[in-house]
Amino acid sequence: MKVKIVNHSRFPAPAYATEASAGMDLHANIDEPIVLGSLDRALVPTGIFIELPVGYEAQIRPRSGLATKRGITVANAPGTVDADFRGEVRVSLVNISKEPFTIEPGERIAQMVVARHEHVEWEEVEELSETARGAGGWGSTGKK
Repeated sequence: MKVKIVNHSRFPAPAYATEASAGMDLHANIDEPIVLGSLDRALVPTGIFIELPVGYEAQIRPRSGLATKRGITVANAPGTVDADFRGEVRVSLVNISKEPFTIEPGERIAQMVVARHEHVEWEEVEELSETARGAGGWGSTGKK
């Protein structure tokens, strides 16, 4: 599938790291480092603009290494870029660690996954079908 992209950054366009990768890394298109203190948030520009086909979205997800090692994650994970959005893709990062973190120009800050989605039509009914789980909520399936 071909997707139109305008890259106004000085860094590479998103690309897959391997043949089997689902996500493409997004780079921080900033001129100066940004320091994120503990629990701070920042909306980080990427310099890219995309035109997705209707029926697709771009999901903006944390990079596992940054999240695990440094506590840097996407505040609204996963963020969604809709097919009719034409603005710059920006990433809402949050530092959930106790240590400050510096985002450097060009640093890989998140990953983007392009995925198909469906629109649904609600069918209002009086009751739903029964299942073994029923209305059990969080943790109701037990620890395995």
